[in-house]
Amino acid sequence: MMGKFTQWLLPAACALGLASLAHADEPRTLKVYNWFDYITPQTLTDFQKDSNVKLIYDIFDTNEALEAKLLAGKSGYDLVVPSNVFLAKQIEAGVFQPLDRSKLSNWQHLDPKLMKLLEANDPGNKYAVPYMYGTILIGFNPAKVKAALGDNAPVDSWDLVFNEANIKKLHSCGVAFLDSPSEIMPLALQHLGLNPNSSKKEDYQKAEALMVKIKPYITYFHSSKYMADIANGDICVAVGYSGSFSQAANRAKEAKNGVTVDMRLPKEGSPIWFDMLAIPKDAANPEDAHAFINYLLRPEVIAPISDFVGYPNPNKDATEKVDPAIRQNPNLYPTEAAMETLYTLKPMDQAGERLRTRTWTRIKSGS
Repeated sequence: MMGKFTQWLLPAACALGLASLAHADEPRTLKVYNWFDYITPQTLTDFQKDSNVKLIYDIFDTNEALEAKLLAGKSGYDLVVPSNVFLAKQIEAGVFQPLDRSKLSNWQHLDPKLMKLLEANDPGNKYAVPYMYGTILIGFNPAKVKAALGDNAPVDSWDLVFNEANIKKLHSCGVAFLDSPSEIMPLALQHLGLNPNSSKKEDYQKAEALMVKIKPYITYFHSSKYMADIANGDICVAVGYSGSFSQAANRAKEAKNGVTVDMRLPKEGSPIWFDMLAIPKDAANPEDAHAFINYLLRPEVIAPISDFVGYPNPNKDATEKVDPAIRQNPNLYPTEAAMETLYTLKPMDQAGERLRTRTWTRIKSGS
């Protein structure tokens, strides 16, 4: 399911000084750029032990932050994790190198139906491997929402946050939205009965009017902060990534703080997205990037990551290994009926991107 930039320092054995790099037995370095809170620390530790590779693992929390680095060139990373819609644009821009399938012996575990679906963004599955997938949904604190809106609060509908009367009442307990125009603007368009993939100026004017109306009642826009805040009871509703609410619920349970975090996939539908593993064209170490991808394609490796992050993975041989609490939760693993309501977001041309970005800037700045 990220723009704050952080570096995750892995075990001390991996953090060796530059002077020691000249030693022949020194581990090779692999630089990975992934979403916030999106892998188990044990996965990284185990890969390093298996491969004798020193991992430098940095995190982001929006596609826009990743894209800015990639399009500027010389990102310094060997493996990155863009979402499928952004991937399509980045492939067009020549950002990535083709995968070498001969180095991906575990490709056979991928679900062919999902791979076929992803050909819309990556023809022939030439440049990327899916890591996790999910939706945008509503996470909430049942007790606080009930106190604000009563027993019939529409927690299974986008009306909960896009209806001014509802969000006004929720304002006192805190409402967060993703800080991502590529994901929030389609929801606003959808709520108005418009095409979520629209690039029409008049449609964005209507969506902007809706967002401006509810903005006074939105506590903040952020693409990772809401996870800790809803787990701590500091906010009562968030529009965020599906698996993030599974993580938040687990954190609240572990903290024994009396907070319950629930989630709903709204009945009107939502975008479905895939986060993809891809190797930049100028990667310094594509060999170990392939090795890390192949490692993540092992069913016994990817299943515990799904358990940790709360997202489905595309590995058909890993599904039965995923915790039933996740794979049997229809808000995380959508039912066939729910899948009919989901939609993919399409890449926008430059004019459409400018329109959306300027609209978002005006919404956030209030001008």
